[in-house]
Amino acid sequence: MRKTPIYLFLILLAAFVFVPFLWMIITSLKPSFEVMTKIPIWIPQPIRFSNYGKALSSSPFGTYFLNSFFISMLETIFDLTFGAMAAYAFARIDFYGRKVLFLVFLATMMVPGEMMLVPNFITISGWGWTNTYQGLIVPWLISVFTIFLMRQFFLGLPQELFDAAELDGCSHFRILFQIIFPLAKPIWITAGLIKFVGSWNSFLWVLIVANSSSLYTVPVGLLNFTSDFDTVYNQMMAAATCSLLPLVILFLFGQRYFIEGISRTGLR
Repeated sequence: MRKTPIYLFLILLAAFVFVPFLWMIITSLKPSFEVMTKIPIWIPQPIRFSNYGKALSSSPFGTYFLNSFFISMLETIFDLTFGAMAAYAFARIDFYGRKVLFLVFLATMMVPGEMMLVPNFITISGWGWTNTYQGLIVPWLISVFTIFLMRQFFLGLPQELFDAAELDGCSHFRILFQIIFPLAKPIWITAGLIKFVGSWNSFLWVLIVANSSSLYTVPVGLLNFTSDFDTVYNQMMAAATCSLLPLVILFLFGQRYFIEGISRTGLR
């Protein structure tokens, strides 16, 4: 009985989070005359599955999905690789100014990302990277949160493991990628999921840098359903539902490692 209020609160919280997604799916199945009604309609009459076909054929969403997948995968791979190397250095290599430098890294997490848009855009403009893949990808190859997350895990590993590896003549790279990597699978998957989702949902930076629709990602492609005169909400919701499917599938496959990774780092 003492757990009943907790379960009720969790159920209400889950409903609060889930209802917007449910409304998005319902709207994606509505005919246009049922979208903007004074009384919400929860069961579309009739159900229009054709909204999905119209939404995906109205714009080159195949290109948008490929761009989103390519950019997100590349950013995630580089972020995990360089983030693990930096985290290992901060956790296990004793060098001058290590703590101060790590505090500086953490301080950058307090700066809103919107404040970095202008200096980043000026930088890539000077390099001639506007409307290019490298302009979309390079500024976001490293995540301080990934470094912090992995460092917390590396600090929790027993020192004897590293001492034994050093006695066997292992270099820092061999220790990281051959010894720590198999042990840190939950952390890699957790950091990869967070980075991939963030890259997939990136909107403002792509909108600023990409001038050609051939470089648009899925979030920017959803703007095609909005004009100066009207917004096709049912087709927009259909395209948005499709854009969420890869993230849902990815999380379903990695949720066990995601929860385990968060608990192992102490970030409960």
